[in-house]
Amino acid sequence: MPSSDDQSLASLLTAEQRRDLATLIATTTIEMRTSITRGFETKSPTAEPKTAQNIESPRHDLSKEQSAVPANAGSSDHSNLSSIEFHKLQSAALAFFDTWRDRVIHRVKEVLESESRSSKSKDPTHAQEVANAAAKEEQTPSPSEKAATDALLAAYPPIITPLSRLTRGERLTILNSILLLLLSLESYTAHSRTLLLRLSSALHISPSRLTKMEKDIAVGLLTAASHMDASSSTSAAQQANATARKWKVGLASVAGAALIGITGGLAAPLVAAGVGGLMGGLGLGATAAAGYLGALAGSGVLVGSLFGAYGGRMTGKMMDEYAREVEDFAFLPLNDEQHKHAHLLEQARHKLQAHQNEEETKKEEEKRRLRVTIGISGWLTTESEVLTPWHVLGDGGEPFAIRWELEALLTLGHAIQGAVQSYAWSYIKMELLKRTVLAGLMAATWPLSFLKFSKVLDNPFSIAKSRADKAGAILADALINKAQGERPVSLVGYSLGARMIYSCLKALAERKAFGLIDSVVLMGAPMPSDVKDWKMIRSVVMGRLVNMYSEKDYILGFLYRTSSIQFGVAGLQAAEGVHGVENVDVSESVTGHLRYRYMVGQLLREVGWADLDDAAIEAEEHALRKVKEEEKRIEEEAKKKDKGQDEQQVEEDVQRLEESLGAKLKLEGKSGSDQEELGTARK
Repeated sequence: MPSSDDQSLASLLTAEQRRDLATLIATTTIEMRTSITRGFETKSPTAEPKTAQNIESPRHDLSKEQSAVPANAGSSDHSNLSSIEFHKLQSAALAFFDTWRDRVIHRVKEVLESESRSSKSKDPTHAQEVANAAAKEEQTPSPSEKAATDALLAAYPPIITPLSRLTRGERLTILNSILLLLLSLESYTAHSRTLLLRLSSALHISPSRLTKMEKDIAVGLLTAASHMDASSSTSAAQQANATARKWKVGLASVAGAALIGITGGLAAPLVAAGVGGLMGGLGLGATAAAGYLGALAGSGVLVGSLFGAYGGRMTGKMMDEYAREVEDFAFLPLNDEQHKHAHLLEQARHKLQAHQNEEETKKEEEKRRLRVTIGISGWLTTESEVLTPWHVLGDGGEPFAIRWELEALLTLGHAIQGAVQSYAWSYIKMELLKRTVLAGLMAATWPLSFLKFSKVLDNPFSIAKSRADKAGAILADALINKAQGERPVSLVGYSLGARMIYSCLKALAERKAFGLIDSVVLMGAPMPSDVKDWKMIRSVVMGRLVNMYSEKDYILGFLYRTSSIQFGVAGLQAAEGVHGVENVDVSESVTGHLRYRYMVGQLLREVGWADLDDAAIEAEEHALRKVKEEEKRIEEEAKKKDKGQDEQQVEEDVQRLEESLGAKLKLEGKSGSDQEELGTARK
C-alpha cells in the first residue's frame, strides 16, 4: 500500500482505466475541434430559438436551436472579411487549437505512461478514502447550481465512458489530476477550461464542483508562492515593467499589477510538500500533486505569470491613440467590499497600497482565481451602477467590472430614463404595442410623438456607441497583452456593454487572438445579427456564446434605427445561421431596455451561468419590484389625463428633458468634440 504522500492516478486507477482516460481526452479534443470547424459553417434552418422557459432541458440539442437564415445573412459588410480572409481565420483558429491539443495529449501521455512503468497498482484503500471524502462533502445543489448543471449537459452532451461508473470520489480525483496537468503547461487557456467542462459532463461532475477545485488550487498555489522570499528575477521583472509605458486602465495599472497586484515572494522554488499540503482534498499525495504541476510547482515566477502578477503591456502608439478618445477605462474588482459604496476609485487605490500589509496580502491571495469574469454596464444613472449589477457574479471566477466613459454613459442613462419615466411615454407605449419592433424598424414607421424624443436620445446614444467600439478595442489589447495573466476570461454585458464586448471580440478575431475568451453572454446588444459578424466573434469564444434578446425592447429599436438595420439587431432577434450560438428569447420578462440593468442575475441563472451569488440575485429582484411599482404608478397617472393632452404632454416632456440634459452638459463643460463622433457613430 502506498503512503498518502505517494497517492496518484496509478494507485487509484487500473492500467485499463488509465487507458480509458487517455481515450476520453482524445475523443473530447476531437469533438472540440469539430465544434470550431462547424462555427465557420453556415447553419441550415431547423427549429425555434430558446425561450427563458425552456432553456434548462438537460438534453437539449444546441445544434437545433436557430431558425432560418435571413436572406441578407451573407451580405453583411460589418465584418469586412472576404471569404479568403474567413478561410485564413479558420486556419489560424485550427492551428492554435492543434498546437494546444498536441501539448495536452503529450503531457497526459507522458504522465500516464510514466505511471504505467512504475511498480504502483490500484490500491483499494486509496479508492475508499476518496469515496468517503466525496460523500462527506456532497450537498443539495442550489437553484443556480442545478440550472448550471442542466446547461452544461445541454451544451456538452456526455461522452460515453467506462470511467463514469467509478465512484464520485474517484471521478473527482481524475478531474483534479487533469486540471493540474493542464496547469503544468504554464497557462490555463479557454481551451483548457472547455476541455475540463466537457470532461465534467462525461464524468457527471457539476460545474460548481469544478469551480471549487479551481478555487482550492488557486489559493494553494498563491499561498505557497507568497511564503517564499522574493529573488533577483522578481525584482528584475518588476523593474522592467516599471520602465514600460503604463497603459490607461485606471486602477489596474498601479505598479504594473494590471488585474491582481500580487506582491513579493514569487521566485523561490515551491517544495513539493508545500504544494501538496496546501492543496488538500485533491485525492492525491503531495508528491503526485507537485509532479503533475511540473515546472509550475518549482517556480514562483511561473505562478506569478499565471495570475498576471506583472501585468500587461500595451503598445505605446496604440495606447496614445486610445487615450485621446476614451476616458475612465478601468478594471474594478468586485470581490472587494469597499467597491459596494461611494468613492470607488480612491478607496481601491488605498486598498492596493495596503497590500504591503502582510495580513491584507493574505486576504487578497484568497480572492485570486484561475479564471476571470468581467461584467460591463451599458448605461448609467448613478456611478454605482458600474458595479451594482455585477455583484450577482459569484467568486468562482475572479470578478471585475469595467468602468468606461462614465459621463457619456450617465448622459445616455439619464436621457433613456427620463424618456421612459415621462407621462408621454405611457401614451406612446400603447401605440407601439400595435406593431413589432422589427416591423417598425424596417418600415421606419414610428409614432410621430415618439420621434420627437429623438432630440434627446439620438446624440447621447450615438456618442456612447462610438465610445463603446473604441473601449472594446482597448479591452482586446489588454487581454492580448495578458493583463489577466495566463487565465481565461468570460465576458457579460448588457446594452452598450454588450456592444463593447462585440467590438472586443471582433478585434480579437482580426488579430487572430485565440484561447483568451471562455464564455460570453450578450444582453440587449445593439449590434448586427447577421451571419458574418457572428461567425467572426464565435471564432474567438471557446465556451458558450449566448445572445439574449427581447422583441419588446422598443427603446433599443428606436435608438438603433439610424444604424445599419439591414444587418439585423441582435438585441431584438435571434442571431441565426451560426453553429454554437445560443439564442434566448427573453421577451416575456424583459419588456423594455431598462429592465436588463435589474435582471442580470436572474437572466444569467436562466441560461445556466455556473457561478452566481443567490443572495445578490434576491436583492436584485427586490430592486426590480420597486422599478415595476414606479412604472405602474406613472401609467396610472397618465391614464387620468384626457387623450387630447397627449401631444401637448409629449412636447412638454421632451422640452423638460432637453433643458435637463442641456444644463447637465453645460455644467460638465462639454466641448464640440462629441459632435465630431456622430458621423462614424451611426455606422
